[in-house]
Amino acid sequence: MNILSAVIAGVVASLVFSMILAMAPKMGMPKMDIVSLLGSMFSTKSNLALGWMMHLMMGIVFALIYAFLWSSGISGATWLGGLILGAAQWLIVGMVMGMIPMMHVGIKSGAVKSPGLWMTNNGGLMAFMGGLVGHMIFGVSIALMYAAL
Repeated sequence: MNILSAVIAGVVASLVFSMILAMAPKMGMPKMDIVSLLGSMFSTKSNLALGWMMHLMMGIVFALIYAFLWSSGISGATWLGGLILGAAQWLIVGMVMGMIPMMHVGIKSGAVKSPGLWMTNNGGLMAFMGGLVGHMIFGVSIALMYAAL
């Protein structure tokens, strides 16, 4: 396992994912602003610097998990391996989205809308599909970048 390659792949994949999230409304998808959601976890006002830092750090952590799994012989750093891990990640992370209100100051105060399971409070099935496709692209981006490094 190459830790530096995983860190770089995680940052790059997070930026690719962020671009997809920014383009989502222009493609008929609901707005999925994870940076603002993360940036308002500890305050009623969104702190975009904190949101970006948390978003990039989570991308790095997931890239390290992917690299660990690949080095353990689970799948491989291929586009298919990234696609599968990205889909699995969305299924797990989407469930966690339903638990966010328990620890999110912005949601508790009413300043931020709760995303719900798989962000379905923010666009139903379209939000679910957007999150799934976005995470699959995230996984492929990690795999291709990690393999290239």
